[in-house]
This record gives sequence, structure tokens and C-alpha cells, in this order.
Amino acid sequence: MTVKSNKKPPTPQVAQKRPVDIYFDKYAESHQNPTNKLIHWICVPLIVFSLFGLVWAIPFPHLKFLGQYNGFVNWASFLIAFGCYYYYRLSPVLSYLMVLVLFAFSYGIIEIVGFQKAGGPALWLICLVIFVLAWIGQFIGHKIEGKKPSFFDDLRFLLIGPIWLLHFILKKYSIRY
Repeated sequence: MTVKSNKKPPTPQVAQKRPVDIYFDKYAESHQNPTNKLIHWICVPLIVFSLFGLVWAIPFPHLKFLGQYNGFVNWASFLIAFGCYYYYRLSPVLSYLMVLVLFAFSYGIIEIVGFQKAGGPALWLICLVIFVLAWIGQFIGHKIEGKKPSFFDDLRFLLIGPIWLLHFILKKYSIRY
């Protein structure tokens, strides 16, 4: 006597890709050429740094209650908050790593501000030159690649580029992002 079971055999579950991985896959489509990738490893951090510095250079109201820390809260603080929130929604681990990168960039910008106070060129001018040169490098990389930059299809890819690079570092050390 055989007993029939109404239960179906378990179907294998296919893991859905996270939005961050979908963005990375799409971004990678136009970043296959090794020369273009190398250019991105140089130019993307320079663009982020210079954009950060340009926003830092926008005059911000003097807030007396901040005392000696008055120059450290500025428009770039809002850029950090927005960026890190966006990254946190995609991947908390990548957002934490980006905070560390932005702290390092903040140190660099503070050094440039000190150089400016000592008679050197203005922060905004240094950052503008870096920004323009880095974008020229990006477009050269895409010319070599033979594909247009991803952000031409979706502006969010302007934010994806920096964490796309960071995710390679995490993958190298087998850290799940």
C-alpha cells in the first residue's frame, strides 16, 4: 500500500540580486577595458575629492556655538550626510567605508585650506583644476572603452562609481558588502 503525499518537492530558491549589485553589474558594462578601469581608479577618487572641496569652499554662515570647530561644519557636511545616507540604503558596509574615505578627504581639504591661508592658491581653484582634469581623464577612458559613461543613462551612476571601486577592495579581502 502506497501513500500519496500532496506536498510538492521543495523548489530551489534563487537569490535575488540586491539593488547595489544590479547597479554594479550595469556600471561594469561600460567599464571592461583595463585602461579605462585604471583611469577610473585614479579619476573617480579625484572627482569625489575635488567636488567635496568645491562644496566645502562655498561660504557657510558663522555659527558661534561651534566655537573652534566652526569651519568644519559647512555645505560639504550636508553632502556627506546625503551621500552616506544614499550609500547606507544600498549597502551599510560600503557607506561606512565611504565615511572613512571622506574623513581622509576632509583631512586633505583642511591641509589645502591651511596652504591657502599661508598664501597658496584658493581651495576652490585647486579643486576646480582637479575636477576638470579628472573629468577629461574619465572621458578619455570612455573613448578608449568605446562606450559612453553610465551616467548618461542614469544620473545615479555618478554616485555608484565611488562605491563600485570600494566594492572591489572589499571583495579582495572577502568582506561581504
